[in-house]
Amino acid sequence: MGLLGELSAEPSLFEPFHRTPSLRQTRHCLRKQLTWHHELERRARSATGSVVPDEDAAAPPQPAVHFPALVVIGSGRPETVLDAYRCEPVQPGVYQAVPGLAMRVVVLAELLRTRATLLLRLLGSGRLLREAVADLAALPDDAWEKSVAAPLLVHFRLGTQEPTIDEEDDVSAEIRAWFEEYKQQLRAEAQKEGRNEGRNEGRNEGRNEGRAEEAARAVLTALRVRGIAVPDVARERILAEKNPEILERWHERAVVVASLAEVLDDPS
Repeated sequence: MGLLGELSAEPSLFEPFHRTPSLRQTRHCLRKQLTWHHELERRARSATGSVVPDEDAAAPPQPAVHFPALVVIGSGRPETVLDAYRCEPVQPGVYQAVPGLAMRVVVLAELLRTRATLLLRLLGSGRLLREAVADLAALPDDAWEKSVAAPLLVHFRLGTQEPTIDEEDDVSAEIRAWFEEYKQQLRAEAQKEGRNEGRNEGRNEGRNEGRAEEAARAVLTALRVRGIAVPDVARERILAEKNPEILERWHERAVVVASLAEVLDDPS
């Protein structure tokens, strides 16, 4: 996964910002980092049955909990943040905070325009986003980045109803144009492999089936990206579902929930 894989090699808390994060926003991220570590310690104690001792009692050994790293991501260079935490560059666009503070700052505008940085650059805006989309579209059709990024890009960029500001209009148009071409490629592949068996039953029915299949694969992609295992039986169930409302609900849950059962309304 390139640079994103390097940054997530250890348990980490990612905090992406649409623009340049301020010192106040970064402090809020640090507070969340400490709170999350405290919660991990609480869960570990609960799992091992540890209790808080009396003042005169010897403290029992505490379960080891990895302190999560913090990765703050923004489009521009946050000078106040870099100065406040004495961040030093470790590679183009990536800064490490002072020793003892498990925090890295990623400046998207300073990342090298390579395939290794593509997934991170897709989080940018304006020119950064346009370049990233162009780089994504230029990859081979079977590139893994397309199967991972395209459904999520559409869900979060095109699925929103919030109005865009003027400087983002051309970005949205470019993304839409590229994704329309991407969908046409998916349909062509489906027809070639014989997956569009109902195309002779009418244009509308074939179009609906194609949309259902794309929505089902978006659910599977979201689950795969989040590391949630999908058994063959569940995969077949998702691919066989044709109701767009159910598929949309599954996709929304796949982005945030922690288990497959929560996605599929499975009480088990």
